[in-house]
Amino acid sequence: MAEKKVLVIDDSATIRKLVDTHLSPAGYAVTLAPTAEDGLQLAEEIRPDLILLDHQLPGTTGFEVCQQLAASSTLKMIPVVVSSTLRKKAYVEYADLDNVVDMLPKPYTENLLRTTVENAIETAAMIVESQTKGSAVPEIIGETAEPDMAGRFGVFGLREVVDFLNNGNKQGVLEVEAERLRLWIYLDRGRVQGISATGLQPDQTQRIVELLPESLQSLSEVLRLTIAGRGTAEFDGFVQLMDKRVLDPRLTAKLLRFQAAMLIGIAMTRQLKGYQFRSTSNFPSLQRDLPLEISLMGLMVEHALHCDMSELGEDDSAMRYVRQAIRGQNLDRAGLSAKHMKIMSLLSEPRSIDELQSRLGWERDELRRVLAGFVSADILECKRDESEGKFVAYETNSVAAAQLRSSLSHASGRFVGKIVRDTLTLQLLVKRTKPDAVFFAVDTPQSCDAIRDAYASAQEAFGDSRKIVLAPEKVISDPNVPWAKLLGFTPDRLLQSPYTCDTLIQTMQELDSIPVSNHGGSSDSPVAAPLVMTEVSDAIAAETLS
Repeated sequence: MAEKKVLVIDDSATIRKLVDTHLSPAGYAVTLAPTAEDGLQLAEEIRPDLILLDHQLPGTTGFEVCQQLAASSTLKMIPVVVSSTLRKKAYVEYADLDNVVDMLPKPYTENLLRTTVENAIETAAMIVESQTKGSAVPEIIGETAEPDMAGRFGVFGLREVVDFLNNGNKQGVLEVEAERLRLWIYLDRGRVQGISATGLQPDQTQRIVELLPESLQSLSEVLRLTIAGRGTAEFDGFVQLMDKRVLDPRLTAKLLRFQAAMLIGIAMTRQLKGYQFRSTSNFPSLQRDLPLEISLMGLMVEHALHCDMSELGEDDSAMRYVRQAIRGQNLDRAGLSAKHMKIMSLLSEPRSIDELQSRLGWERDELRRVLAGFVSADILECKRDESEGKFVAYETNSVAAAQLRSSLSHASGRFVGKIVRDTLTLQLLVKRTKPDAVFFAVDTPQSCDAIRDAYASAQEAFGDSRKIVLAPEKVISDPNVPWAKLLGFTPDRLLQSPYTCDTLIQTMQELDSIPVSNHGGSSDSPVAAPLVMTEVSDAIAAETLS
């Protein structure tokens, strides 16, 4: 889009310099004229999109200049904004002139100047034509139809709304109203293409600028303008600067990504009120020409990587992180590095930050930030581990395993347990969770062979885990059973089967006070009521130990 041309006719050098200083960086082509004669001549030469006209000029007035413009067949449709300190007295004089579209009272602020010029350019042609021909003009310019989707936050969160739109590949703008903040999220092709906001206080904007990474600090002034979305002319101006290689498009894209991440992070800390989505392909120039193509998950991790460490909460080794999958959630990973995605492969089971740091070898601060980003994106669940131990039970009997799982799902307390029915799952689970104890149900010769092979191939993974064997009374009462030969290890304790979930929990409680080196079970081991029946006959027991 071509630059919009603004002609300034004002005898004050200060005003001319002020207007040029504020409008030129915003992408307007500003031409300055100190007199009415120069202004009329330049208007004929450049045919501006808007004339900013001073009411009091040397030897004449703005009213007379407007009349001369209106009398010219080539200049009569150029819209004029009149500026004056007289305010109401001056306004009355211009009431009947068709080419005057607005008034700018002096003195004015930078924001008033820019919004007046921007609004005048967007609506001027319509207003001049309406006033000249007497045609109707709409009360509101732009989208006046009902939004395609709207609602209040409460049942649904921001993440769910964005995921819903992205999963449906909707193209448009999601406007989010938060406490003292309004966010515009541009969505297309299932991803976030840009985010801007209004309502940020100067100190909040300054804080975001201070968090800029070193490589982007030279663009701090650009960030101050783009973060609020500003106006179409300003976007066009930045795009033209990139076209002219004044701004590096790659750095600008990184800046816009940083901006989007910080804004989404701020929104997540505010009370969200309502939202409305309008389907449109008419994006501002920066979002159109420099789309981010990033996932919401990527933005949340990006925010965590750059935010103040105080926002991450305490560094608590008792917290456990685990991957969670929510139906309907958008799991697009765009914007995430392969390095950071490694975390996800380790969190199929709950792990502490200490375990993750040991496995990944990352700096702890980076690990804390990435984990916080995934938690805010609802990809990871984080909760305090109140348990005092973990255990795994190997039980091949399907009925017994099902009853144990059911009991564990309703159990509460200090211990966390898993039930497995095959040795491959047993090996994987032991490697991942490093349990405090592993229970082995021995009921057939085949189960002994399977346990021995599993232990031999993953002996290092079993490590210091207590190894506890559950077997019939006839077996555990025989002191001559060659356990090391049968299973590949000497049990730390023997328990009589049949057994229950309570048996496992009670044993875990007792093991807390028993050293790992105390091998060998006895007939004094705890025996519970036979709620879980493991079918072991005397013949099978005899065959197992033969």
